[in-house]
Amino acid sequence: MPEKIRIAVGSDHAGYPLKEKVRDYLVSRGYEVEDQGADSTASVDYPDYAERVAARVAGKTVTFGVVVCGTGIGVAISANQVAGVRAAPCNDTLTARMAREHNDANVLTLGGRVVDESTARKILDVWLATPFAGGRHQRRVEKIAAIGARRR
Repeated sequence: MPEKIRIAVGSDHAGYPLKEKVRDYLVSRGYEVEDQGADSTASVDYPDYAERVAARVAGKTVTFGVVVCGTGIGVAISANQVAGVRAAPCNDTLTARMAREHNDANVLTLGGRVVDESTARKILDVWLATPFAGGRHQRRVEKIAAIGARRR
């Protein structure tokens, strides 16, 4: 694991139980982790927590973000509204690897109702260990950023 990787984690109420496990797992692996909430299973709005994590990533205060909701979809859509964020919902190790390798994803989103703890750990391990491939993929990531710049 490279030094000084700092990860912001967050969730809504549906993702809270898995977020807690993800946070603890990342800490056990030696990562510096910022918990952006939620703090319980009491109902909250997922865009608020996705934005908190995404803002930390976009501001380069952290290296990566992980956000959990019921499916991982709502938080991905929300996080992707923040310029500079490339959030990808991943339900398995293949999508985790491809999100990093081809898309240079900097926010991982997970579904607490979709992914169990064991699978989440595998996804995290692959996602964090996979470097961006660059090359032709760099051009595509730049095109994604250009779309955002034109449409904001």
